[in-house]
Amino acid sequence: MKKLSVSHLLGIKYLNTEDFNLIFETASQFKEVINRPIKKVPSLRDITIANLFFENSTRTKLSFELAEKRLSADIINFSASQSSVSKGETLSDTVKNILAMKVDMIILRHPNPGAAHFLSKNLNSCIINAGDGTHEHPTQALLDVYSLIEKFGNLKGKRIAIVGDIKHSRVALSNIYALKMMGAEVKLCGPKSLIPKYIECLGVTSSSDFNQVLNWCDAANILRIQNERMGTVYFPSNREYSQNFGLNLDRLKQLKKKIIILHPGPINRGVEISSDVADSNQSIILDQVQNGVAIRMAIIYLLGSKLNIKNNV
Repeated sequence: MKKLSVSHLLGIKYLNTEDFNLIFETASQFKEVINRPIKKVPSLRDITIANLFFENSTRTKLSFELAEKRLSADIINFSASQSSVSKGETLSDTVKNILAMKVDMIILRHPNPGAAHFLSKNLNSCIINAGDGTHEHPTQALLDVYSLIEKFGNLKGKRIAIVGDIKHSRVALSNIYALKMMGAEVKLCGPKSLIPKYIECLGVTSSSDFNQVLNWCDAANILRIQNERMGTVYFPSNREYSQNFGLNLDRLKQLKKKIIILHPGPINRGVEISSDVADSNQSIILDQVQNGVAIRMAIIYLLGSKLNIKNNV
C-alpha cells in the first residue's frame, strides 16, 4: 500500500505531488463509497479520533465528523467554550488529558497560527490541521483543488483567481501552495489593504482590477470578508466592497467565457457574491462540500494506516 510522506497534516507546504496524487486517488474511491446506499466502511474501526475545535465551525467540523463516521472510527467531540480552557487550562494540558484517554488522532482547529505544528512536536499523536488562525487550512485547499481537477482534468496552465480578504485567509495561503504545486497560475484580487505585501514572493501576482481578473481567469475562488479577525477598518463599507469586488450575475454576463466559481464558505450573500451566482450552474460550491467529506476520509484513512494499530480495511 502507498503511504503519505508525512505523519501529520500540518500544512500544504509539507506535502509533495505524490502525496497529492495519493490523496486524490483515495478520495475518488471514497467518493464512490459515500454515494452507495450503505455509506460506511470498517477501515478505521480500531482508531479513536478527537475533534478539538477552539473556534466556531460548521462545514469543516461536520465534514470531519461525517468522514470519521463513514470510516467507522470512534469519535470524541471537544468544544472549547464548554471545557476547562475557559478556566485557564493550556492547549498542551488539554490535549495531554485527552490523549491519556487513549486517543490516536487529533483534528485541531485553533485561532493561533502554528498550534497544530506545536502539538506535533510535543505530543505523541497524529495531528490534522483543520485551520490554524490566518496560517493554513490544508484540507480546504485539497478539496478545492480536487474539485477543480474534476472540472478541468488537470490544472497545468489553468488560471485561478483568489478574490477577497487575502490578508486574513488561511484558505488563500493553502490554495496558493496547492495550486502552484499542481501547475496552475494564481492571481490574487482584492482591496490593496487586504493583499499582504509579501505575498508575491510565493510566485503569484495580484491586482485590484476585479473585472480584469475575471476576464483573465478560468476559475475564481471567492473568499468572504473575515470581520472577526479585523482589528481595524480595511475598506469604507460592505456596500462599496460589493460594488468593487462583489461577484454578481451582471459581471459574469460581461465575460467572453464561462468561468468556474468556488467559495469555501460561509457565504456572505450580497457582499462578496450574489445569490444568483452562488446558486448558478457555474458554481461548484456544493461539489466542494461533498468532496470535502471524501478528501477528509482519504486523509484520515491514509494517516490512520500509518499508526501502530491494526486497521480493518
